[in-house]
Order: sequence, then structure tokens, then C-alpha cells
Amino acid sequence: MPTRQAVILVGVLAIALLYLLISNSTAPKSEVKPHPPSPSTENGEPVFRQRLVAVGDLHGDIQNAQKVLRMAGLIDSQANWIGGQDILVQTGDIVDRGAHALDIYKLMQKLRGQAAGKGGRVLSILGNHEIMNAIGDWRYVTQDDIKEFGGTKRRQEALAKDGWLGAEWLANYSVTAKVPLSPYTHSPALSFTHGSLRPSFPNLLPYPKKINELGYSLLSKALTPPLVPPYPPNPYSGLPKGHTREEAELYAEGGPLWWRGLAEREDEKQVCQWAEELKTKLGVRRIIGGHTPNFERIVSRCNGSIIIIDTGISSAYGGVLSALDIVYTLTPVKDRTEGKDTGHRQDPLMIASFDPSYGTSAKKADIVKGEAERQIDANENENENTNASAETSALKGRFIEREEVHAIYEKRKKLIVVEEREISL
Repeated sequence: MPTRQAVILVGVLAIALLYLLISNSTAPKSEVKPHPPSPSTENGEPVFRQRLVAVGDLHGDIQNAQKVLRMAGLIDSQANWIGGQDILVQTGDIVDRGAHALDIYKLMQKLRGQAAGKGGRVLSILGNHEIMNAIGDWRYVTQDDIKEFGGTKRRQEALAKDGWLGAEWLANYSVTAKVPLSPYTHSPALSFTHGSLRPSFPNLLPYPKKINELGYSLLSKALTPPLVPPYPPNPYSGLPKGHTREEAELYAEGGPLWWRGLAEREDEKQVCQWAEELKTKLGVRRIIGGHTPNFERIVSRCNGSIIIIDTGISSAYGGVLSALDIVYTLTPVKDRTEGKDTGHRQDPLMIASFDPSYGTSAKKADIVKGEAERQIDANENENENTNASAETSALKGRFIEREEVHAIYEKRKKLIVVEEREISL
């Protein structure tokens, strides 16, 4: 039986414990300091959102191509478009090394129509291997690929300008693309090319018009029947008869189909100087390309100004499956002026501070100058968003513009860069 002293001691301890519990629950927890909300969060939900997914070289592997598109949430199990208003950019080299380029081209053709019906877009870039096939350089064409087309003759017929694939290339594929992320004033734009754009390339400007005009004229000449006999086994014929000096420069080692300088140059300072020069000349925020594979990851250089997305997706290489994921939003800024004149318009204000929980972020946001050209197809017709004028008139005021860039892999998603700035519309 417990003594009277023991009972008193237990009672005192219980009262003390109860006091500690009550005081701990009501005292301010000054030691817990959550990260301050980002401007986008504290100002509410975005009123505009655009997602863009970019995929690199596919080289005839339809299974991995579909895996990547499913991984990015763009297609379902039946390979139908579920990306809504998302934009898909594929940076070329669908053909060669693998057996099923035909199936990938047909998939892209189908998705282009399905996406357009949902308000989305599929943009296709020509790689050096598309042009190689057009001019009869079949060194990397597999026998299984030729069989898929139904033989050499049927393959050439499909590639001709009046064949289904040749016509598709001429209508819907371009050497480069400048893609604005929104239809609004000050919208950043992105540049897409298969290889690297060289700042000193003689036909860089006006961008993207000049490059795509040259690409279209060269491709049209190459695909005009009769097509040259393929090499091998026949002798290599080179560029098509009647090609111009400018067309030859486009296909040369220093042109946008073949050059690897932005990917391979080891001098980071030099590469970043090129990046700044290109961004200023082209009026873009980022230069994105494929062509030079890194089998382990998407490569970002110069704080995301240059992104190389070729990871050797095809089983011919055995690299990681990957896609570049870019989400752009506009979020209204809370009005803190209360009665003051808010009609004054300013140039975009750069947001210099970033939530450290987002990891790597750009040192500064770029104020994009120049026109937001939407000339993205081979014929350089402007591909205007049909809702652009209505949306532009609907959104007015101050907004936080936010761009998040991620690399998507099979089992993870890695942040590349976040940029925010305040803009007025």
C-alpha cells in the first residue's frame, strides 16, 4: 500500500506535468520558422498557365518514345493526346539507328491533330538525320527500318515531296522555332534547334525566318523527284543540284543542324558569352537543343540559358529516358496601394530573391526584348494563338511571372531553374 508521502509526490508530479503540457501548447513557437511564401503563393492562384514539354532525339525507338510521352503526361496508354493545352516540342532525329521511325512520324502526325483540337500544339524540329535521309545519305538507316516502309522504293516514295512523309516534313517541320510562353507583352520566348546555334552563323537573322526559309528550300530541292539513289550502296551525291551557298552553309559543320559548340565547348565563360549574345540577338530567354547526347542527364549551362536535352533515349544508345518540363504562370499581385493611382505602367521589375527551397535559380531574370515572333513552321507562317487578343485584353494590371524548368526522368524530377519577375500588362 503506497505511503501518504508517495501519494503527495505523485500528485505534485502530475500537476507539474499538466502545467508543462498546457504552457507548451500555448506558447509561441519562435524556433519554427517556415519559409516565407513565394510571391506567386501569397498573391493567390495563377490566372494564366502554359506548360511546355521538350523531347530530344528518338532515333527509331517507338516504345521509348511513347514511354517518355506517357512519363510527361502527354499521352495515355493508347497513345492518344491527354496534354490539353500543353505544347510538345520534339527537337529532331526521329529517324535512323532504330527500326520504327515510320511509327514515330505517324504518332507525331496523329498527336499534332489531336493536340490542336484540345488547344495544345505539337512542334517538330528537323534534325541532321532528317536532312541526311532527304539527300540520300542512308548510312545510319537500318534494314529493319527499310522493311517497315516496304522496301527501298517505297521508302523513297514516302520521302518525296509528294509522298506522305516528305509532305509532312515540308508542312510541319522546321530547322528552328521561336516559341513564346504566352501571348502577352514581355512574354519570354524559347529557341529550339536540333544542334547548336552559332552566334556568328551568317544567316542567323532575322530569326527564325531566315534559317527556316533556307531549311525549307533545301529540303524541297532534295525531296523533288526523282530522288537520288541512296548511299550506300550507291555513290554519295551530296547536296541536291541547284543548292545555294546559303543552303550549303545551313547544312555545313558550323550550321544549326550539325554544330555542337554550345554542348561541347568546355570553356564555360565562353559558352555563357555566346549564350548572352544569342539571347540578345534572338530575343529569347533560353536556347534549347539536342544532337549531343549525355546518357545520364539533361545538361543545363549558364543558369539554364542553354539546355541540351538529348539523353540517348533510343535503345540504340541506352541512355536515360527524359523530357524537359517548363511551366509558365502569371499570378496577380495584391493591390497594396489602396486608393493610389495604379494606372502607371512600368517595365518588368526583376525579382532578385528566391525561396531557397527551390534549389538552383537564375542569378537574374532576363527582360526579353524584341518581337515575340511566332514563326515556327517551315513556311514561316505566323502561328498565332486564336485566343491571344481576347486574353490580352482580359488581363491587365501587375502580375508575378514565374517560370519553372525541370528535367523529368523515369523515377524522379529535378529542378533546373526558377525565374520570377513582376510585370505590368
